[in-house]
Amino acid sequence: MPEGDSVWRAAAQLHAALAGQQLTASDFRVPRFATLKLAGWTVDEVVPRGKHLLMRLRGPAEERLTIHSHLKMEGAWQVYPPGGRWRKPGFTARCVLRTATADAVGFSLGILEVVRTADEDSVVGHLGPDLLGPDWDMAEAERRLRAAPDVPIGVALLDQRNLAGIGNIYRCEACFLSGIHPAAPVSDVTDLPAMMATAKQLLEANLGPGRRTTVLNPRGMPVGRMAGRPGYWVYRREHQPCLKCGTPIRHGVLAKGHQTGTGTEERDIYYCPTCQPPPGPNA
Repeated sequence: MPEGDSVWRAAAQLHAALAGQQLTASDFRVPRFATLKLAGWTVDEVVPRGKHLLMRLRGPAEERLTIHSHLKMEGAWQVYPPGGRWRKPGFTARCVLRTATADAVGFSLGILEVVRTADEDSVVGHLGPDLLGPDWDMAEAERRLRAAPDVPIGVALLDQRNLAGIGNIYRCEACFLSGIHPAAPVSDVTDLPAMMATAKQLLEANLGPGRRTTVLNPRGMPVGRMAGRPGYWVYRREHQPCLKCGTPIRHGVLAKGHQTGTGTEERDIYYCPTCQPPPGPNA
C-alpha cells in the first residue's frame, strides 16, 4: 500500500505533465468506463487526497469530471513522451491519457472510476484530515482517534477515516519516535498531537527526490540517505540494533480482527522492545 508521500509525488508529476493540457485521446481499460472518451477535455489539476488521486477535467461545454484512482498494492502512474515506450507490461495498463506533450498511463490501479467533480465526496468524503493536504486539522484527527480508545494505536493510525496518508512505514516509525508500542491502545498515548506532528514531519521530509528515509537530524534534515546509514529507525530492520539503544529490533503482527477501515487483516509491525515496551504479555 503506498504511503501518502508517494501519492503526493505521483500527483505532482501528473499535474506538471497534464495541467492545462487538452486530451487528444483517452483509453479506460476497465469495463465500466470502456466506452468513455474524453478527447477534447482539458486537465485542470491533479491533486492528492490521502492515498487517493483526483484528476479534475473540464469539458468543451464546461462540464466537470474527476478521474479517481487509488494505487492499492501494485498500482503506479507513469508519464512518458508522446508515443514513448512503456516500462511496464501493456496488459497491466488500466488508463491511458494522451496530450500533445505527454502520455500518462495508470498501471495496475486498485481503483479507477470517473465521477462528476461535484460528487467527489462520494469517493473520498469518508477520509479524515490529510496530513499533507490544505485541510489538515490536528484537533479533528485527534478527536477521531480518541473516539475509539481501545483500538491499538498502530491500527488507528492506518485507518484513513481517522487521518489520511499514513501507511505501514510511517505508522511504525512514528510509534518508535514516540516511544509507543504499536499494539498499545489509543488511550495509552498521552500526546497524540506530538505523534501526529512527527508523522507529518516525516512525510514532508520525503516529498522531494531521493530514497525515502525517516532518520532525520535535529533540524529535520534527512541523514538516512547517507551512504552506509539505515534509512529507517525500525521498519524492516528485524534483528538489527536499535539506532537509539542497540537492542535488536523485533517484528510482529497486530492481532487479526482489528478493524482498519479496509477490512480485517494482519499488518507487520517493527519495534524496539526497550524503547517501546509492549503493553502486555500478548502483544
